Amino acid sequence: MYDFPLTGAQKAHLRGLGQTLEPALKLGKGGLTPAFFAELQKFLRTHELVKLRFLGAERAERAVLCAQIADEGRCVCVGAVGHTALFYRQHPEPAGRQITLP
Repeated sequence: MYDFPLTGAQKAHLRGLGQTLEPALKLGKGGLTPAFFAELQKFLRTHELVKLRFLGAERAERAVLCAQIADEGRCVCVGAVGHTALFYRQHPEPAGRQITLP
């Protein structure tokens, strides 16, 4: 499990940055496939903050999917509203980081 503690202010900052993002990934009927996780890793490595859109998932199912994506994708679910969720993983190298947390 990816353990990267974020404070409330840091999560609020990331959610603010996520407001302007378009959903980079869409999760549909195919579910959580290895190809989905490969794309997620690619986006997290390059952008650090990824917006995901759920297509056709029920409310209870979305919460379970967010936890599973955060666990298997080694990232943090910053927030989820409606059919969208926001995931963050800090770049391992300080020189490669695009987002500075408060």
